[in-house]
Amino acid sequence: MASSYDYDDGLYDSRPYPSSAGGQQGGDLGYDPNFVPDSVKTFVVHLYRYIREKNVYEILQMYEGSFQRLSERMFRDSPWPSVEAVAPYVDNDHVFCLLYREMWFRHVYARLSPTGRQRVDSWDNYCSLFSVVLHGVVNMQLPILWLWDMVDEFVYQFQSYCQYRAKLKNKTEEELQLLKQYDQAWNVYGVLNYLQALVEKSMIIQILEREKEGLEQFTATDGYDYQGGSNVLKMLGYYSMIGLLRVHCLLGDYHTGLKCLAPIDISQQGVYTTVIGSHIFTIYHYGFANLMLRRYVEATREFNKILLYILKFKQYHQKSPQFDQILKKNEQMYALLAICLSLCPQTKFIEENVSAQLKEKYNDKMLKMQRFDDEAYAVFDELFSYACPKFITPSAPALEEPLINYNQDAYRLQLKLFLYEVKQQQLLAGVRNYLKLYSTISIAKLATYMEVDEATLRTILMTYKHKMHAVDSDGKIICNSDLDFFIIDDIIHVIDPKARKLHGDYFLRQILKFEEIIAELDRVKLD
Repeated sequence: MASSYDYDDGLYDSRPYPSSAGGQQGGDLGYDPNFVPDSVKTFVVHLYRYIREKNVYEILQMYEGSFQRLSERMFRDSPWPSVEAVAPYVDNDHVFCLLYREMWFRHVYARLSPTGRQRVDSWDNYCSLFSVVLHGVVNMQLPILWLWDMVDEFVYQFQSYCQYRAKLKNKTEEELQLLKQYDQAWNVYGVLNYLQALVEKSMIIQILEREKEGLEQFTATDGYDYQGGSNVLKMLGYYSMIGLLRVHCLLGDYHTGLKCLAPIDISQQGVYTTVIGSHIFTIYHYGFANLMLRRYVEATREFNKILLYILKFKQYHQKSPQFDQILKKNEQMYALLAICLSLCPQTKFIEENVSAQLKEKYNDKMLKMQRFDDEAYAVFDELFSYACPKFITPSAPALEEPLINYNQDAYRLQLKLFLYEVKQQQLLAGVRNYLKLYSTISIAKLATYMEVDEATLRTILMTYKHKMHAVDSDGKIICNSDLDFFIIDDIIHVIDPKARKLHGDYFLRQILKFEEIIAELDRVKLD
């Protein structure tokens, strides 16, 4: 059968890879990297055939189903057979072998503990795979779940390597030599360059712009190409925008991260919502970046939407290998929502069901946080530490003695900046509570209530104005607070925009609730 790939055919380069021998895993368990069980032979032969035939449905069944089942049954404590061992069963096909190794390393990261050498080899494999996609003509259709997982894992392994490299204290001499020898592995510029190159080469930004004008069918086809073309470069470019947001969040550069995501309109359903992992990770990082930029309203709105979505649909993903990750991100986003609402109360954006869950989880802590005393700072510290991304220091370590661990440095810096922001808002809660009681009040009277002099109160009011306003992604100044004020002749005039009751929303919520109950009843089998 002729290959359907249309790239420069070169048989898989089967130079020996030290990591393929199982590294530190499986050696004690009698793991033989060259032994290929019959079930694995069948798996790779069929997967190879379906990829050549562009049979996306069957590829997805094998990728999401068969690979997970075989991993659970046969490779719970050891790696899969080496790529050199399976290559003969797939015509030594170069691209298939790169895809197989990508899954091989992902399995090692998920179930075992990767060695330093395996981490470096995984980087080399991603470089080779992305280079083929960027510079070859890869004529494949792959499930968008697999393409999301590729970008997701690429960013995760970069983060994991930065953490691994920063823990120098207990490194063996061999591991230190490996860090010296492969000092360019998982280099931050390399990671950003690959993601950016995929965005640019895929022309995805132009595709999304044309879609707005009605000239493209990208979202409607979930990113697939039904004209017989390939979706690989296009979807890797799309997901790389989310990957760039994540990397910049890990580096603490929230403004750049949001800029990278800007071509995707997250106020609309899009291809990013088709894969639940992509949907959740996008909104988690988007919301966190907005929180750190003091855009509390935007963060609150998006956290509310995604938490409501998870509440409705999480039961359908219980068998997904990502289910534990979905639950963890769900809990983290409730913690971030609690922080947002403590710094900037905006209850009108919170749905009834989400509000009930939030109260159940964090009601006591939110009451403490609104007091802005030492106990409140401890709660802010606890929730931020639990819910924030695992920040990284991207620079290579100095390998001279004494060797120290610096993997916590970036996190400590972000925590310090966050708590500094919280401290600056210490007096704002008091101002807000008083302003809620009045439509007009003199500066002198409010100063007396707050037990400060008038000059200090004016400073506090200016701080309130500053902290309760933020610059949005379009450069416009937006108000975060649920109330605002202006001063004329030493009199404070309070603007308290009362939200109009939207009865339609209430009825829609009740209809959805009844539909869920009816669907549950339909599933009940009566004897």
